[in-house]
Amino acid sequence: MSPTHRAVEMCDLPLLRELLDGGADINEEHGGLTLLHHAIDVEIDSHTQTGEPLHVDVTAYLLARGADPKRRSDGGCGVSAEHMAFVSRHWLASALFEAWTSRP
Repeated sequence: MSPTHRAVEMCDLPLLRELLDGGADINEEHGGLTLLHHAIDVEIDSHTQTGEPLHVDVTAYLLARGADPKRRSDGGCGVSAEHMAFVSRHWLASALFEAWTSRP
C-alpha cells in the first residue's frame, strides 16, 4: 500500500495533505481503488465496525483537492466513487457528491 493510501486508511489528514502537497497523484489507484474510493470504503467500514456515525472527513478533503467522484476505479473499468457511495448507502458522501456535481 502506498503512503497516500495508507494515510487514507488511517484517516490521517495532515499526512495526506503533506503527501498531496509533495506531488502525490490525487487519482492514484491501489488494488483497483482510487483514493476517493478508498476513503468511502474506510468511512463505511469504520461505521460498520464501531457503530459510530458516518463521517466524510477524508472524502470531503479529497474532493477539495480535486478528486472526481465520477471517475471510475480500476483504470476506468470499475465503478465511480459516487456509485460506490450510493450502493453502500453512504448517504453523507452521496449528499456531498450531489452538491459537488451540481455546482456551476
